[in-house]
Amino acid sequence: MAEENTLSLTLQRIIAAPRALVFRLWTDGDHVRRWCAPSGFAVVEGSADLRPGGEWATTLRDPTGREWRLRGAYREVVPGQRLVFSHAWVEETGAVGPATVVTIELTDEAGGRTRLVLRQAPFASVESRDGHAGGWGETLDSLAAYVAKLDTGQAPTLH
Repeated sequence: MAEENTLSLTLQRIIAAPRALVFRLWTDGDHVRRWCAPSGFAVVEGSADLRPGGEWATTLRDPTGREWRLRGAYREVVPGQRLVFSHAWVEETGAVGPATVVTIELTDEAGGRTRLVLRQAPFASVESRDGHAGGWGETLDSLAAYVAKLDTGQAPTLH
């Protein structure tokens, strides 16, 4: 059990928006492209078939211009509450690396806020887990900043 815990990741954030909006920001490609990457990275391509069994793919560009590809498939989609999907890096050769499973759970908090819990496992190593912790941490910070821009009118309006 201790080994399993060292090869899993759990992060939490309180997001200053209602659950329905947070879920929409995770699942609407127009919004995902604006926030869903670590600091300095940009989403340059993305697609998602948001249903159990549906596939998703994303290409990120890092500050040096290098592109990183990821892909996976949705396992569970509960609107406003939960997303479960596989997550794998795609090598430059096109080979798909080992997959982990990411679970996003959303619950109500006081004041119209949302508790977001992200879990990811299993990792091949502690180093891989720690790298993902940094990347996801920055990505969740980007989500919080994007929500703040929505509140001030600095981000595109929701349709």
